[in-house]
Formats: sequence, structure tokens, C-alpha cells
Amino acid sequence: MRKLSLVLGAIVFLASAAAAQDDGSAPASAPASAFLASGPTQGDRAPDFSLPWATKDGVGNEQWFSLTAQRGKTVVLAFFPAAFTKGCTAEMQTFTERYDELFGPDVVVAAISYDSVETQARFASSIGVPFKLLSDPDLGVAKKYGSANSDGRARRTVYVIDKGGRVAYRDLRFNAVDPSSYSDLKQAVQAALKAK
Repeated sequence: MRKLSLVLGAIVFLASAAAAQDDGSAPASAPASAFLASGPTQGDRAPDFSLPWATKDGVGNEQWFSLTAQRGKTVVLAFFPAAFTKGCTAEMQTFTERYDELFGPDVVVAAISYDSVETQARFASSIGVPFKLLSDPDLGVAKKYGSANSDGRARRTVYVIDKGGRVAYRDLRFNAVDPSSYSDLKQAVQAALKAK
């Protein structure tokens, strides 16, 4: 009986771990080592980076997206596990459908995953994403932002960077299907826009 109980427990853990693969979170019983680094906190200078990007119109041929080049603007960085997965599609569709309400014309939105720029272009085109999808194949940027899982994919996190290049808000467990995650993000973006 004890053996059966242990086997059932292992099955439940593996099932929850598999479910977490798509939404970028970890099961409640996952060891802390499943996450890499904690990333910058509110008030910290946001780590700079440059990454190649794509939009719904194809792979960007201009210079790479650089965080430093966005100084003076409010920036939303949305790390996500993988293009075309259920949770990531739900998140990017919500960002797309509610873009004006959540962000508006004065905000730069960049979504980041380990996918190639070619995959990002196909993903953006499939749902009409109105912002850039960045390719971080070695998770170098995700690691700087505490957004890398030990499984080799980004985890779903969201940062709002203020006009001075500092972290105004972060959500290290952004939930793609929870309306309150989007409400909190919207409030954080509005606060960052109003800040001097």
C-alpha cells in the first residue's frame, strides 16, 4: 500500500511539473533550484541587453532591440516560455487584444523567449502581435532578470521599466489566464507613465 501511495505521489508531482512547463510557473513542491537567479527588484537599475527581434511583418532587419535605446520611455518586458504553447498564446493574445487599454501609444512592449527570430515572426503573425518579440536563445537576458528555469526555457515574468531605466514593477509569477495579473500590470504601467 505504501509503495502504491509513493507511486501515485510521484505521478501527481510529474503531472503538475508537466503542466508548469507550458505556463512557466513551477509546481508548489518544486525545489527552489528549479529557478535561476532572482533578478532586479523595484528601484534597481534594469540590466541592459540587446537582442534580435521579429514582428508580425517578419524578422527585424534593423539593429537589435536595446534597452538603453529606450531610455526616456516606459518599457514592459514580458518573458514567456515558448511560442505557440497554450499559456503563451493566451498571454500574447490578451496583450494584443487589450493593447490600448493595458499599454497605449507611449509604452514600448517587448516579449522575450528562447525561440528563434523566425519562430517569433511566425508566432507574431499568427495572432497579429503589435509589438516586438525578442529572441533570447541562450536565456542570457532571462537569467539577468530572474526569468530562467533550469529546464532551458524562460519562465513567465513581467517587468515595467520606468523612463529612467529602473524597475518600477515586477511580477515573477505572471499568470496568463488570471485577470488580476493584467489588472496589476495595467496599474503599474499607468503609475510608471505618471512618474517623473
